[in-house]
Amino acid sequence: MARFFELLRKFRPYNIKKGFKYLKHYGFKEFMIRLQERIEPEEVPYGPWYEKHAVSEAELEKQRGRKFKEDIKISIAVPVFHTKEIFLREMIDSVRAQSYSNWELCIANASPDDEKVNSILKEYSGRDKRIKTVDLEKNEGIGANTNRAFEMATGDYTALLDHDDLLAPDALFEAAVRIEAEHPDIIYTDEDKVTGADKVHSQPHFKPDFNPDLLRANNYICHLLIVKRELIEKTGGFREGFDGAQDHDFILRCTELAEKITHIPRILYHWRTHQASTADNPDSKLYAYDAGVRAVSESLKRQGYNAKVSQTLDHGFYKVEYEVTGEPLVSVIIPNKDGKDTLKACLDSIFEKSTYKNIEIIIVENNSVTEEIFGYYEELEKDSRVRVIKWESGFNFSAINNFAVKYAKGDYLLFLNNDIEVITPSWIESMLGNAQRKEVGAVGCRLIYPDNTIQHAGIVIGIGGIAGHAFLNMPANRTGYLHRASTQIDVSAVTAACMMMRKDVFEKAGGFEEKLTVAFNDVDLCLRVREMGYLIVYDAYVQMYHYESKTRGAEDTEEKARRFYSEIEFMRGRWISLLKSGDPCYNPNLTLSKSNYSLRVK
Repeated sequence: MARFFELLRKFRPYNIKKGFKYLKHYGFKEFMIRLQERIEPEEVPYGPWYEKHAVSEAELEKQRGRKFKEDIKISIAVPVFHTKEIFLREMIDSVRAQSYSNWELCIANASPDDEKVNSILKEYSGRDKRIKTVDLEKNEGIGANTNRAFEMATGDYTALLDHDDLLAPDALFEAAVRIEAEHPDIIYTDEDKVTGADKVHSQPHFKPDFNPDLLRANNYICHLLIVKRELIEKTGGFREGFDGAQDHDFILRCTELAEKITHIPRILYHWRTHQASTADNPDSKLYAYDAGVRAVSESLKRQGYNAKVSQTLDHGFYKVEYEVTGEPLVSVIIPNKDGKDTLKACLDSIFEKSTYKNIEIIIVENNSVTEEIFGYYEELEKDSRVRVIKWESGFNFSAINNFAVKYAKGDYLLFLNNDIEVITPSWIESMLGNAQRKEVGAVGCRLIYPDNTIQHAGIVIGIGGIAGHAFLNMPANRTGYLHRASTQIDVSAVTAACMMMRKDVFEKAGGFEEKLTVAFNDVDLCLRVREMGYLIVYDAYVQMYHYESKTRGAEDTEEKARRFYSEIEFMRGRWISLLKSGDPCYNPNLTLSKSNYSLRVK
């Protein structure tokens, strides 16, 4: 308990009260884990980083002089309700400071009896004809009030801005550049939070490009959101009955209809935090999370999914469990050489813990030499679910698995290392529910070292030069940057140490690349599958132990080193465009030298 009070002292005074609320919600153990994650010193302090990367006055002046080929008008919809004077003025001033001038600010005032608010709105609208206001007869809630602001909008696109938040001065300019180049239906940007009169910047949210699984798990798009007017009209704007999650519901419906969604990886929106704001106190609107469950559930139903949505311990984050259709045969492919005890531990955990039973196990024998392993094979083959096939050439991970697939009778392939042990009993159902989704090409899971640190939580392209595991060596009880390690998300690749694919997708992709005998073959396969238009899903709710040594893979002979570097060159040659443009499931402002989602120093 002493440690608890020591940590709380590092918070602002009003956060101590909030801390006790969270303690009640999480329980002591989970609360301490999240509290420690929250207050650990930033590896690269964000405040100075933000100042360095914020747009300069010289750049703003250059932006003001740019001539656009298209006359793109951006409306900004703001519902106002008893906003504090300083916040209201600063919000409007942030719009008027935009380097892009073809905008209109549409304010729906739901507090017409508030003389101070009325005075400020009259002052600004008199000063700038681009500012339009309408008084509402009554406050009908943020969704309905925003719809009234939408009705005022005459622009080609409409941006959403909360009444006490701030736009970066280049926000609309950056949006206009993308609109002219790409004509997207939706644009969203990165964001951070500002606190106090001196506007201290903190808690940056660096987002991936459009990530449907993450959007179902959390409204990560949030701010700044800019939507084409025709799309707003198609969706009908905000809906009743989703108070607190009205924006999540709106974004889900918009993205379902959008053809082009553009992400601008810059901090262009500043979400103000104070005692009453949900930005700093998510516990203040618990009803919002029930509405969030309904928003995600309805979105899934509209798209034809049978799925269960539930809240997680972390407010605003949801778990989606996709129902398995039928009981298809899953072919589990395990390459093996010697190591009877390792293989036995793996198979025992599958047979004893797995709740899904319609499986076949194909063990690919690869040049074992010990008598005990062959004796174990004979014992295993008495089980009708197990077959042992022989690969007699030298070790080539890709070729071995391609060979095994020819023997697989199942429509679903589950590639598994022999040093994996089951933690999650429903692991096959969870992965299978995702693999059955028509848009999903491969599914991976959360792998944990025996010392309870993370071995795999998805793969980031570019880390270490080619690709690396996210959150490598982070304590497994932690949730990672914005809970990314504990949330189902779309990634560019997952490890084949435990990876499920539909057989038809595997065959359409051409299987594993046999020129990659040891390294990066799973990454290469996933990238080819993504090129075909499929998603690669990291299922954080499936956890497995991976007994791979943390020091495994040292290239300690000339032959191994030569092979490793040749595979690096192969990947660099095949995927040079992606390596240059960056992983779309990551953010270019985050480091590629480490796996911890810290800021990139540049």
